Amino acid sequence: MPAAFDSLPMLPRDTLGRSLHDLRISVTDRCNFRCVYCMPRAVFGPDHAFLPRDGLLSFDEIERLVRIFAQLGVEKVRLTGGEPLVRRDLALLVARLAAIPGVRDLTLTTNGVLLPSLAARLKAAGLHRVTISLDADDDETFMRLNDAGVPVARVMAGIEAAEAAGLGPIKLNMVVKRGWNEHAILPMARRFRGTGRILRFIEYMDVGHSNGWRLDDVVSADEIIRTISADFAVEPMEPTARGEVAERYRYTDGAGEIGIIASVSRPFCGDCNRARVSADGQLYTCLFATSGSDLRSLLREGASDADLEAELRRIWSIRDDRYSELRSAETVDLPKVEMSYIGG
Repeated sequence: MPAAFDSLPMLPRDTLGRSLHDLRISVTDRCNFRCVYCMPRAVFGPDHAFLPRDGLLSFDEIERLVRIFAQLGVEKVRLTGGEPLVRRDLALLVARLAAIPGVRDLTLTTNGVLLPSLAARLKAAGLHRVTISLDADDDETFMRLNDAGVPVARVMAGIEAAEAAGLGPIKLNMVVKRGWNEHAILPMARRFRGTGRILRFIEYMDVGHSNGWRLDDVVSADEIIRTISADFAVEPMEPTARGEVAERYRYTDGAGEIGIIASVSRPFCGDCNRARVSADGQLYTCLFATSGSDLRSLLREGASDADLEAELRRIWSIRDDRYSELRSAETVDLPKVEMSYIGG
């Protein structure tokens, strides 16, 4: 956001002076994967009660919220899940959001397996980019992590479809969990360096309370960089924008870049400018929040746009979240909202 625009008094700031710039909207709590760090099958099995259709925000409600958020300074909107591509007719929502004044970057995070049939339609509707999750480049490790029998080739087909449709440059997210896939760090770096695809390594985080998170399971940013540097020299890059969550590194031989999202070992709360709306219409001002604010009820009980704007301003103005800076044994055990409801 340009500095002059960011400093206008009409734009809300929280108690730590952070503006509102990014909005992440979960369009569904359902997913076709059962990743061990997000929706472990032991919890999200056949008896799990997902939200009923009328429990989800409608496209009309999502569009209305995004219009108001855009008036408050939001320029980047990311659609998440669950797996957002399982939401029926998602391209129709994309087209509506792409037409909202002020939304300059409309993106989507996905596991990629449905992209071969949807990428071209999403691009035509106005989607700018996609981020695709891929936690290993060998089938044994990847299928153990996704627990859905999905091989790497299906995600690669999604990557290729997205690129063919013009939804690039592609960013790839690899969540690293000790004992599961740290051995895949270097093979993943080898596979994607020089391809124009930006691989980002994510420290395993204590989102929700069903994934059994332990600090011992975290492979730190320092360890990830040491692993890659054993084969490839890298050097830090400047961030592209304030509030950017990934620390960027370039290969010194010019073969592209990687990113590290280190919420655990290198908290970035101080510049966090993101709000999140869950699949059932709760507004969360932190990924690790224990409670949200019910926007769905406001939408369905006749609140005017002015009422909604005033409430969003109020919520943001009292925001003081900095969970990753304060993380402790006590906070880890808090009943936080699940990743499948709030997205990443």
